[in-house]
Amino acid sequence: MAIAKAERLMNLALCLLGTRRPLSKRELRESIEAYLEAGSDDSFNRMFERDKDDLRELGLVIETVENLDGEIGYLARRDSNRLPPVTLDAEEAAALGLAAKVWQQARLAGAASGALQKLRAAGLPEDFDPYETHGALEPRIPVHEAAFEPLMLACRDRRPVVFDYRKATAAHPEPRHVEPWALECWRGHWYLAGWDRDRNAERVFRLSRITGKVRTRGARYTAPVPDVVTVRETVASWAGETADRSALIRLRSGAGFPLRAKAVSVRELGDGWDELEIPYGHGLDAWLVEFGPDVVVLEPAELRADVLDRLRAVAKG
Repeated sequence: MAIAKAERLMNLALCLLGTRRPLSKRELRESIEAYLEAGSDDSFNRMFERDKDDLRELGLVIETVENLDGEIGYLARRDSNRLPPVTLDAEEAAALGLAAKVWQQARLAGAASGALQKLRAAGLPEDFDPYETHGALEPRIPVHEAAFEPLMLACRDRRPVVFDYRKATAAHPEPRHVEPWALECWRGHWYLAGWDRDRNAERVFRLSRITGKVRTRGARYTAPVPDVVTVRETVASWAGETADRSALIRLRSGAGFPLRAKAVSVRELGDGWDELEIPYGHGLDAWLVEFGPDVVVLEPAELRADVLDRLRAVAKG
């Protein structure tokens, strides 16, 4: 069955690449033997739509054109499906191999493998082993959130999404309508950066706080997306990466090692507690809550109040 499907996909690709004008579903069905053998129009339509999606997933650019009679036709222009020569130096090839290796234990394993196959077709040296060991470290990016895959596809296709999101200070989730820009991993957590349509502002959402399913809505959005650097800076800022002042906390001895790594100073208080001065930026309250009873905020008062609000929200369930 796998061979039959591969042959059917190849025939469809050749038909779409070889035509000078858009071909209708009827013409494609008459040209490909496997489609002629379809039992009914519904079976053919389902098979054709799956094959078309599979070819697009493999990288074939298929155009949909409507003629003067309102009939839909399909073609794949050669100039839109011609890859330029790909030349990689040793460092670039090693970086690609490392990136592919990172995703082998995550949801993007299949996509990473497929991307390397496309690069090989475009000129990546055959003797290059992308999974060759590049050192003693085994890089991994864990992805446990169910929202990751639909959001990744929505970012790629520039499609707006709707999901229920629970803020750390809220007792119940609220619906969000978002134009997704990019996904970023920071301190082991995944974040989505995008444009919140309801608030008419840029926002960042932690994937672990998304509840239920992520649904796509409407056609592709056309609003401009910031460049990668800007998105990453936004994610870092909202997640607490940027600090412009200091906070004083008490930390239980033998706990909170990530906080200790960030500390400007550490002083032993005795009775199993230490006093730490740590950088304070947007998002620090959410991070401190994760350490539960091992952390007590001393100052500033606004940070202490924010942490208490989050803890009360968690206690309410």
